[in-house]
Amino acid sequence: MELIEETPYRFRIDRHGQMRVPGVVYASRALLPDPAADRSLDQVVQVATLPGIVGASYAMPDMHWGYGFPIGGVAATDVRDGGVVSPGGVGFDISCGVRLLAADLDRREFGPVRERLMDALGRDIPRGAGRGAVWTLAGQPEMARVLREGSRYAVRRRGGGDRDLYRCEDGGAVDDADPEQVSARAIDRGLGQVGSLGSGNHFLEVQAVEEVYDERVAEAFGLRRDQVCVMIHCGSRGLGHQICTDHVRAMEKAMPRYGIQVPDRQLACAPVESPEARAYLGAMAAAANYARANRQVLGDAADRVFRAVTGRTLELVYDVSHNLAKIETHEVDGERRELCVHRKGATRALPPHHPDLPPDLREVGQPVLIPGSMGTASYVLTGVPGGGAFFSTCHGAGRLRSRHQAAKSVRAKDLRRDLERRGIAVRGASARGLAEEAPAAYKDVTEVVAAAEGAGLARAVARLCPLGVVKG
Repeated sequence: MELIEETPYRFRIDRHGQMRVPGVVYASRALLPDPAADRSLDQVVQVATLPGIVGASYAMPDMHWGYGFPIGGVAATDVRDGGVVSPGGVGFDISCGVRLLAADLDRREFGPVRERLMDALGRDIPRGAGRGAVWTLAGQPEMARVLREGSRYAVRRRGGGDRDLYRCEDGGAVDDADPEQVSARAIDRGLGQVGSLGSGNHFLEVQAVEEVYDERVAEAFGLRRDQVCVMIHCGSRGLGHQICTDHVRAMEKAMPRYGIQVPDRQLACAPVESPEARAYLGAMAAAANYARANRQVLGDAADRVFRAVTGRTLELVYDVSHNLAKIETHEVDGERRELCVHRKGATRALPPHHPDLPPDLREVGQPVLIPGSMGTASYVLTGVPGGGAFFSTCHGAGRLRSRHQAAKSVRAKDLRRDLERRGIAVRGASARGLAEEAPAAYKDVTEVVAAAEGAGLARAVARLCPLGVVKG
């Protein structure tokens, strides 16, 4: 395929074959995937064949190969004009996202309490592939409340305040969740995992605000230079994975009934208004609520540790997902249209004055949370007027090497020693888990953020550096 450079940060793949729209890749030349090792550009083309797709098949600067859609892929379909929803456009970790909390603690005050604080976080934050969680639910009736009410229920039952809700995407819960569409197997997998990190690239990281690029916006977000923060990256655990598995199978069976053919079975889909799609969207929203409750409970657990060790508190900056499909209204070809916007490994980035923002963020835009790879910086951005890809941007650094490749090429002992030498305390990581998440396995997050800014997708507000990490 031919990749046409429109600007230094925007490339186009013209329509060909079965493509209904062009492909648009937001990246610098240095960040473009190597076609010999990563087929994500082919996936951009395949996504462009989906029924009802509008605008373009988009890819973010951190793009890499994924299930069906590329990770870093964004696509919107017209709900009223044959548009489909595809679980592959969301992925298995439904509503995986990032929660950032700001501490009433300065970086210089962190040093004397570092070991005690990190030991306590390592002890109190459950992690790993199996069960084990902060919150033990009282069976399926309480699980149904979590699936319907998300963070709202967690705040009522576990403690929290209004800020924990209005500073969370969708006010802490997606309203059209339908627990009836969640299988018994998915519920069983999720019962023992509310308030747990999981494994892989999920983490709880203690950070410091190293640089502020826009003091007015940072102040509105609740950030200041040298402030200690906590960033949590996790999702819907086994429940979300099972929901995706269940509904991909259902849509595979349903496609012939709707006359839909896709170039890859991983793009299994159904018309947005079909029973199969509505069932998936209801189950997906339930998983999103589970993920938000999960991050709320983990944030509350971290706050308790901070109070016990330092006497200081944590306050929510924002909580946002980067694996979700949402029904949104956008202007397409001069007309307001109802769209199903898939964001997979891509973060919503609402601009100032957007009606979905809480009042205290209306003037500055939505906080966009971009974690780096382990041991590198993370960034806080904000949405900008005219942002592309239906107000979407990157979600992190983006992988360069698979976990298997990273584990083969990185010595965990050397990596741990290097992190400790740089003043980054590591808790809870297995040797293999540490190697799989080595910075060398990821793109340079600073380059990714620069490309997102250069493409006009978002604007940098602050840079955060790691002080300590709890890994799955």
